[in-house]
Amino acid sequence: MDAIDAALVNIDDDVEVIAYEQFPIEPDLQTTLRAVNSDISISDASELDYKLGEMFANAVHQILKSSHVSEGEVVAIGNHGQTILHLPNSKYPRTIQLGDPNIIALRTGITTVSDFRRADMAAGGQGAPLAPIFHNWKFRSVDVERIVLNLGGMANITVLPADPDANITGFDSGPGNALLDAWIQKHKASEYDDDGEWALSGTANHQLLERFLADDYFILAPPKSTGKDDFNLDWVEKNLTDIETEITPQDVQASLLKLTITSIANAIENFAPSTTEVLVCGGGIHNKALLNGLKEQNHNRTITTTEDYGIHPDAVEAVTFAWLAHLRLTGEPGNILSVTGANKAVLLGGIYQA
Repeated sequence: MDAIDAALVNIDDDVEVIAYEQFPIEPDLQTTLRAVNSDISISDASELDYKLGEMFANAVHQILKSSHVSEGEVVAIGNHGQTILHLPNSKYPRTIQLGDPNIIALRTGITTVSDFRRADMAAGGQGAPLAPIFHNWKFRSVDVERIVLNLGGMANITVLPADPDANITGFDSGPGNALLDAWIQKHKASEYDDDGEWALSGTANHQLLERFLADDYFILAPPKSTGKDDFNLDWVEKNLTDIETEITPQDVQASLLKLTITSIANAIENFAPSTTEVLVCGGGIHNKALLNGLKEQNHNRTITTTEDYGIHPDAVEAVTFAWLAHLRLTGEPGNILSVTGANKAVLLGGIYQA
């Protein structure tokens, strides 16, 4: 929720990232988006939908201008939108992403593909994660058991077997950066914990960490997905109730860092124990303490980044939705049943013609 990720991509036999830029979201709007919950009014949600549509369209104009590419050269925009709700396990499974694609298509003159998740949910799936179909196409190897680990707000794992006949799996292991960012935003004048330094200034509390890891989500078998509706500051505060030892805010941050590291390591051991290589992408790559902790708890695995395989770690998610838009326009299903748990392969996304 801190910036718009925009990737200009040429898709042929391979994916060429022509340009990648981040366009910061202004602070007041960031604050509003982070405060959104399921009780938001229809009026407020529709206003955010409009504002984000305009911002996404402006981001397209800017990246094209700086790349000296005209709107007429672009086949389509893949627009994920800003998630404000994701409840795949509800009696009425639902997910909401804001950023009106009608505005994007009209402001840019470029056909826009959006609303990628709900078709999978309609087919009985989690609506997430969606990146594994791209990870499979771009990063799979017949020589090594490999994982792609996306360290976004949530941490997503794609398991890529070396056996070409084996199904891939993918799921959210739990919190990635979301709780770390939310906690430091509450206690310090900082948007994120730079290199994990604040977490390193504290000491992880064993009792609190045990409470965190006792959450039922961590023992669920895939397919599964989660989000800020499950892991948020209220969840942290609930687990802080009646902690027996004195605990400082930086101790909580250290415990949250350990939670992210441990939940990822446990997920790999439990659901992909034969993995020997982990490719990391997403904003969490900029947190040195997080990466070092992952290396310590996965000492028998090679941990590298997607940059070694042609795509900068920051750009992978944006490139993924360009790829998913490509699949939609060519009439190819965008979900993988072994990943989302859907009962049939479906086309993902609605097409908003320019």
